Order: sequence, then structure tokens, then C-alpha cells
Amino acid sequence: MDRYAADTVFVHIGLSDIKAAFGADPFEFILSKLDGCFESVLTPGFTPSFRTDDGSVYHKLYSQPRFGTFSKLFQSRADYRTDDATNSILVRGPCRFDDCKHHDSWSPDGCFGALDDRNVQYLCIGTDWLVASQLHYVESFYELPYVKPVDYEGTIYYDETNHERIVQRSHEYQQPVTWNRAKLVDDLAADGVVDRYNCNGLRMFAFNARDMRTALAPKLAADPYYLVT
Repeated sequence: MDRYAADTVFVHIGLSDIKAAFGADPFEFILSKLDGCFESVLTPGFTPSFRTDDGSVYHKLYSQPRFGTFSKLFQSRADYRTDDATNSILVRGPCRFDDCKHHDSWSPDGCFGALDDRNVQYLCIGTDWLVASQLHYVESFYELPYVKPVDYEGTIYYDETNHERIVQRSHEYQQPVTWNRAKLVDDLAADGVVDRYNCNGLRMFAFNARDMRTALAPKLAADPYYLVT
């Protein structure tokens, strides 16, 4: 990972493949490697349960990330969590999103828009395919026809006592779709945007947020369903 050392990295981690490759406690092992290469480590803290009904609650301290064991374990090691009630980002290190619109998940003025502006490094380690939360931002940025913005109402708890009612804008798909990850990674690798590795069965993908979006722009202009066909 040294060749990707930077101030900030956004990671998607598959712990089972890391354990199979190295044998040690996979969470502690990969966290120590990430801490050694990056000042700030970010990972999704997504809580889609906030979308379920009008009585939804997002607690920045206690709402558990829905996806991935790494994110669930990382929550207790994070220093900061964004206020986004559906698509929060967990942060270990000094990276912050103070000037962003936290309650508009995929806005250019939101937290993922900031990752695009900063062209943040992404690493997928131990994942079978390219996993990229930033693709949701790409879909909304280019207003693709199968996704639309949706507002969800609920309550955010900032700590044990401080809370308020909010409206969180995120997204919904208008039809069943699945990203064509095999085509996507092949095309982006051919464009020089994605690096991919297979180290004795441990897969790793690396790219930068804005570089990926701009590489996808002409493909989506030609075919707005490119990501899912």
C-alpha cells in the first residue's frame, strides 16, 4: 500500500480474505497497515434503516453501520462521523467535512462531493470486485434516469441528549439495477484509472474519486445505463 500513501484514504474492506491471506486478526492487521500509510482512514457508516418510516432515528454514536464487519468494528475506532442519516462516513484521523451539506447525501456540496473535489484515494482490499460508494455520487451527479433524489424525515441524535428533527435527502432506484462491475473495472483499468492486484487470492483495487467520475463521463453521456448494462 505504500505506493498509495496519502493524507486520506476511503476504504472498502473484506476481512475474510485478509484473514485467509495473512492469518492474523484481520481487522487489527489491516488497520495497522492503513494507519501506517494514511493520516485519515474513512469507511462507510451507512444506515439505510433511516429510510424505513417517518419515525426513524439516526444516532451518531450508536447507529451501527449496516454493511460489512470492518465498518462495524471500525466504528469504535473512529474519531468522527458525518451527520448524514443514511450515508454517513466514519473517519479515523483529522479529515473533516465541516463546510459540507451533510443532509444532502449526493449533492456536489455534500460530503461525497468533497471527496470528489479532493480526488480522494479509494482502496478496496479483500473484495471480490470493485466496491465504490462514490458510484452513487456519480449516478446522482450525472442525473442518470434510473435513480432519483428522495427526502426522508426523522431524528438525529448528536450525542446522548442533543437531537433534532431533520430531512435527509438521499436516493432511490426507479427499477431493479445491478452495477456491471466486471465491465466497469475492465474499462477503467484500460483507461488507466483503476489499478488491480491479486496477491495469492487477496484482491485489491485502487482509484481516485474524481478521476473515476471524469473517466466515466463520456461513457455515461453516450449511454446513461452504462453502469448497469
